[in-house]
Amino acid sequence: MTTGGTTPPVDLRPPARTVRLRFVGFWDGFDPRDNFFTRLLEPHWRIDQDADPDFILYTTVGARRRDFLAYDCTRIFFTGENVGPDWLACDWAFTFRHDPHPRHRRLPLWVLYADAATLVKPAVVDVGRILEAKDRFCGFVVSNPLCRTRNDFFHRLSRYRRVDSGGKLFNNVGGRVADKRAFLAGCRFTIAFENESSPGYTTEKVVEPMLVDSIPIYWGDPLVGRDFDTTGFLSAHDSPSLDDLVERVVAVDRDPDLLARVLARPWLRGNRVPECADSGAILARFDRIFTEPVEPVARRRGVARALRLHRLPAALASLSHRLRRQWRKRAARRSWEG
Repeated sequence: MTTGGTTPPVDLRPPARTVRLRFVGFWDGFDPRDNFFTRLLEPHWRIDQDADPDFILYTTVGARRRDFLAYDCTRIFFTGENVGPDWLACDWAFTFRHDPHPRHRRLPLWVLYADAATLVKPAVVDVGRILEAKDRFCGFVVSNPLCRTRNDFFHRLSRYRRVDSGGKLFNNVGGRVADKRAFLAGCRFTIAFENESSPGYTTEKVVEPMLVDSIPIYWGDPLVGRDFDTTGFLSAHDSPSLDDLVERVVAVDRDPDLLARVLARPWLRGNRVPECADSGAILARFDRIFTEPVEPVARRRGVARALRLHRLPAALASLSHRLRRQWRKRAARRSWEG
């Protein structure tokens, strides 16, 4: 019998299910208790990171690139780097690639840096308000000196007008800027070149200027138009040469009407969140991973594993990556010395 007051509401949501999941091998600064994945999963799953895991979500960067080999549970590979999954070492994968493998899902790194819904533009864009905040021509915030294409373009565009460099590379503003986005917010354009070019490989570099209404000048993913509307920025993959790209930037910069039309265009293709960034679809894949029985690759036995050949693809990929890095370093040094 009640004696007055308000009856508390009944919670009709199903109880959260528990999953024993551990994050392995992630970069410095990654918080295993608060990150893109925990924020996505915790409303639906109770994540137990203290017990022996049934699943690991791992990446292969830096000195901890081999840590995942210590676990024989179900392995979920994630990478923001320009590498693909090794199916002899992982059971599921999230990478930037357009890979039709049934246990792969595309999740490019840019999705972890921006809520895609914030990139959907309103029906009417206040271009005048945007331009009032822009007192500089173009911004450039880069530390990695190894991309010869990016270095070359910086110098080519700088022959037209000063490009303000607020990063470690080519710094000309008196030191590295403390807040990259705040710095780019004052620029009409941003040089947003990836470290490398590969189909599907799209990182935060293209979306960070978008978040502050600076027009990206982009190079990297030749398929960038599958996620983004390339009429809303300047893609090098729509130009036959870097000189042509410079000419396109100059044309937009000199024509206020053309500049306004570019700024009014959507950032995203169709002005909709792309499938790769759909949180419901990403969550559905995790639900499948956590509920679909799969014999972990780490527990399988066979000739390849007995001969330790399962590590060969990762070893070859690592060697290839190091050789490309050394080649880019030598090429960049030659370009500076020249």
